[in-house]
Amino acid sequence: MKSQTFSTKTLRNMALFGYFGLLLFMPLWLLLLSPSEGLSPTLSILMFVAPLLFPLKGMLQGNPYTYAWANFVVMIYFLHSLTTLWVGDGERLYAVIELFFATIMFFAGSYYSKYRGQELGLKIKKLKQELEEEKQQNS
Repeated sequence: MKSQTFSTKTLRNMALFGYFGLLLFMPLWLLLLSPSEGLSPTLSILMFVAPLLFPLKGMLQGNPYTYAWANFVVMIYFLHSLTTLWVGDGERLYAVIELFFATIMFFAGSYYSKYRGQELGLKIKKLKQELEEEKQQNS
């Protein structure tokens, strides 16, 4: 196995830092720092905080599968921050903070799930291998 720059524990802690950073920063931004005039506080919470609650249990447990699929959730925050950077003059600092947390969560979570999965002996079978096994079972 190749040597890693970061241990899985460090990667997990970095991913959790990004995750909890988003979980705390998003309501702070949307409800206190710059509340939207057109969006109700309830809708803001539902749109920007609720998706982060789905992977909470698995991330706290250190489940590499959860860290992998949580990257789909973090794409919401990438898109939101990049869009805000592009169009929102007054909220660029907040968008940079959101992008910072989302980037850390994404990259650390990706590498954590990869390396922790290898440590646990988890791997995704290739389609060719699955078809061979299925063929042998049916014979």
